[in-house]
Amino acid sequence: MRHPPRSVLLAVTGAVALVAAVTVPVVTAQGATPACTVEYSVTGQWDGGFQGAVTVTNNAAPVSGWSLGFDFAGGQKVTQGWNAKWSQSGTTVTATNESWNGSLATGASVSAGFIASWSGSNAAPTAFELNGTTCNAGAEPDPTDPTDPPGPGDGSVPALHVAGNKLVDATGTTRRLLGVNRSGGEFMCVQGYGIWDGPVDDAAIGAIADWNANTVRIPLNEECWLGLSNIKPEYGGTNYVNAVKDLVGRVKAHGMTPMLELHWSWGQYTGNSAGCSDVHATCQKPMPNMQYTPAFWTSVASAFKDDPTVVFDLFNEPYPDRATSTTTQAWQCWRDGGTCPGIRYEVAGMQDLVDAVRDTGAGNPILLGGLAYSNDLSQWPTYRPTDPAGNLAAAWHVYNFNTCANESCWNSTLAPVADQVPLVAGEIGENTCSHSFVDRVMKWFDDRDLSYLGWTWNTWDCSSGPALISGYDGTPTSYGIGLRDHLRALD
Repeated sequence: MRHPPRSVLLAVTGAVALVAAVTVPVVTAQGATPACTVEYSVTGQWDGGFQGAVTVTNNAAPVSGWSLGFDFAGGQKVTQGWNAKWSQSGTTVTATNESWNGSLATGASVSAGFIASWSGSNAAPTAFELNGTTCNAGAEPDPTDPTDPPGPGDGSVPALHVAGNKLVDATGTTRRLLGVNRSGGEFMCVQGYGIWDGPVDDAAIGAIADWNANTVRIPLNEECWLGLSNIKPEYGGTNYVNAVKDLVGRVKAHGMTPMLELHWSWGQYTGNSAGCSDVHATCQKPMPNMQYTPAFWTSVASAFKDDPTVVFDLFNEPYPDRATSTTTQAWQCWRDGGTCPGIRYEVAGMQDLVDAVRDTGAGNPILLGGLAYSNDLSQWPTYRPTDPAGNLAAAWHVYNFNTCANESCWNSTLAPVADQVPLVAGEIGENTCSHSFVDRVMKWFDDRDLSYLGWTWNTWDCSSGPALISGYDGTPTSYGIGLRDHLRALD
């Protein structure tokens, strides 16, 4: 989405078998309060691997940092994890806090998850220590019946992967990405005003979850992430990266999937539909560039490759079709990059970016938008890049003023794509300060069990943004009330 004019802008792979969640319950001596309690659960298991989770509650004095230790007895090996720094030496597993979840007040809890391999048996750990203190956790697993798959905002953050034309979790349960965009990280830093537009503290992210959202799309700027010389140091490089990591952590702490996407990128373009004449990442460019974008995705993927709950959206809204003379040229440019007609810089194609992510070892799901500002997916299956992880999904954007903005177009061009790969409407919206159009979009996607996210969770003018909220406490605009009430009505 193009932004309103503003003068000052303050994998799990393989066959997955559905299993009942296995939980180690807390057991304490009668009348005693343990210093800490731990609940351990196996939330999904398949041949040779499983997904696990721990919830730690501190019942003693507050701590400013924590380290949880336990031993596996069945030859299990942690391969990746999230919400903690995971390591394993022999049978001993250690999970230490991230920078954003180290403080545990008395009675406070923290949850973390992991993926592990196993062979022979998958016995649950029988003892846990928090900062060297033994926690009273029971030793006998308590099988429970499978529950209904969690809906939006229920507090769980699944590790996602592509299975056929669906996004699924480790149990094979279909997951829809339903939520909002949180704009700001793409423009504030390059304009020199900060990193985020408005608050992104715990209360502000909690307000998003209160809409029953389960996903937050976070637009980024490649020059800010890479810390290029034109970016103020306080808003770029390590400071920017850490701010993104902290926001990802807060999104997950509220049970929502973080989606990281490259919105603004380097490269001078002054042709048809140019958003700006600046070489720097100050507007939407028709395609990513070879000079910086692969390096950006190599760095982002390296930072989050051990967290399978994070989704990557590689480029916001490609529009090489506005620069080239034929549709074939545009789709070839989209996939292969190189020297593209009408674009003066060397283009990084979608295959280049997929390769940059996968070369880091990251197996995270990847979204790819098509032509016409991601509104045209007509030849997406034909030009689909090769992905060794088999974890690609199609991204689509729609507003009431787009070309493909009616059910006839959706039936003819979107439905065939959705039959082959997961389809995510990464941006839906309208500039009418109403919600009749997005109501139609959501119904079409609901009828097909597909994903969508509203643009945008920012307090802008809903007629030029469009903006979902008038306050960061979650007060909706007359447009945003449609998405809010719809998400809250979903199971």
